[in-house]
Amino acid sequence: MAIVGVENSNTWMGAGELLSSEHASVVSINLFVVLLCTCIIIGHLLEENRWLNESITALLIGICTGVVILLLSRGKSSRILVFSEELFFIYLLPPIIFNAGFQVKKKRFFRNFSTITLFGAIGTLISTGVISAGAMYFFKNKDIGYLSIADYLAIGAIFSATDSVCTLQVLNQDETPLLYSLVFGEGVVNDATSVVLFNAIQSLDFSHISSIASLEFAGSFLYLLISSTILGVLVGLLSAYTIKTLYFGRHSTDREVAIMILMAYLSYMLAELFSLSAILTVFFCGIVMSHYTWHNVTQSSRVTTKHAFATLSFVAEIFIFLYVGMDALDIEKWKFVSHSPGTSISTSSILLGLVMVGRAAFVFPLSFLSNLTKNFSSDKLTIKQQVTIWWAGLMRGAVSMALAYNHFTRSGYTQLRPNAIMITSTITVVLFSTVVFGMLTKPLIKFLLPPTKQMLASDSMVCSEPSSPKSLAIPLLLDGGNSDDEESSNSLPRPTSLRMFLRTPSYSIHYHWRRFDDGFMRPVFGGRGFVPFVPGSPVESDDLQQQWLN
Repeated sequence: MAIVGVENSNTWMGAGELLSSEHASVVSINLFVVLLCTCIIIGHLLEENRWLNESITALLIGICTGVVILLLSRGKSSRILVFSEELFFIYLLPPIIFNAGFQVKKKRFFRNFSTITLFGAIGTLISTGVISAGAMYFFKNKDIGYLSIADYLAIGAIFSATDSVCTLQVLNQDETPLLYSLVFGEGVVNDATSVVLFNAIQSLDFSHISSIASLEFAGSFLYLLISSTILGVLVGLLSAYTIKTLYFGRHSTDREVAIMILMAYLSYMLAELFSLSAILTVFFCGIVMSHYTWHNVTQSSRVTTKHAFATLSFVAEIFIFLYVGMDALDIEKWKFVSHSPGTSISTSSILLGLVMVGRAAFVFPLSFLSNLTKNFSSDKLTIKQQVTIWWAGLMRGAVSMALAYNHFTRSGYTQLRPNAIMITSTITVVLFSTVVFGMLTKPLIKFLLPPTKQMLASDSMVCSEPSSPKSLAIPLLLDGGNSDDEESSNSLPRPTSLRMFLRTPSYSIHYHWRRFDDGFMRPVFGGRGFVPFVPGSPVESDDLQQQWLN
């Protein structure tokens, strides 16, 4: 009987601890939701501020909250949730990258695709090499501790990842369409390249380095980029064909919205399953779904999906920056460097300087090469635009922190001094670059590139889609189109010679793509011009007649 009593006592104690843990989790989630609401409200009040954006606002609120929690817990903790790379990469990053692809101005993006790829892929490799070599040179004389070659290469990949979340708020795509397209596109390709490169470095065996191993590394890198893109396109086309064929909207628009959201997320998880670049996959899935799938759903579903994807991305962005601000004050990380603050400061300063040098090492040379391939002066990058691109990519954010945690810690903790120094240095670089560079970005752009009426007029002739989620409702409700700035193929004059193709390759490729798209892709997968009907609606009879004619 005594044994039974002890067992019952232990059972009740275990149940009590479980209930206490669940209660603490509920309290933490409630506090975090309140903080998210606070960030949105303050961001709205600071909408017209020329210095702050919502990312910086969330970061500062996170820091202030971390200070309060640190004081209340008597220095034991500064956060109410535990950081997890899985939480970031599996749940928070997908809606941000997908919405970026779903809302992108496709014609402007693909018109500058060669330059975007040059900056996002080749530039990232150059930046990684410069940062890795610089860290290896400067850190060997500092009291940091032992870092292997794999650590130095990982440092290069970590600090080459620009903050695509923050760079999307740097420029206005109506005022500076070319720069917005380049910075935005580079940010997404850069994140994908950095993560692929980081994972390749993690799996590389540095004890058996040879020329054959280097070629295999380059081949696997290209394979990941190409395969990830193809997977995203295929899932996007599958979603378009499924919705076009089954007409979910005839019974329930909720099913249309649900299948679009789930298949978008499926593309990301399939890439993770096959060890591909999930960022690149979900980005191109978003592009394909906006071109085909979105036009196959009913009018109400179009409005709903546009705002649903934008809202999920918006909340995820605020969540990331809010948590980064709180996690920056985690006392456990700073204990290892508290005895040598000068080492931590100098390490952070060196890394920040290498970030600036590494970015300059590819932005200006690659801009020069890009300008050599342009035939029109309006497509060439001026020195002021190059400086803007260089500056806009100096910010580092949650991707860098997630990669640093992945390489230098286990479950967010480390007992090794070199690893702790790299974690705290990453936090310092992220905070400084996001807050300081982010606050100076808007005034700098207004100084270098003041908006002109001619710029706005020329952009309105080329691009006519909604500029941001804030302006989606009116154009969607008026014409029901995505207005993806694509002209009808009949309005495009035919390129008649090889000479014209060589002079204007982007125009010629666009012409032939539109003919292929109108002749084959849209009849199979739907898209612009396809109007699915809902039984009982005013357009039902017209749609039935049109389908019989087709």
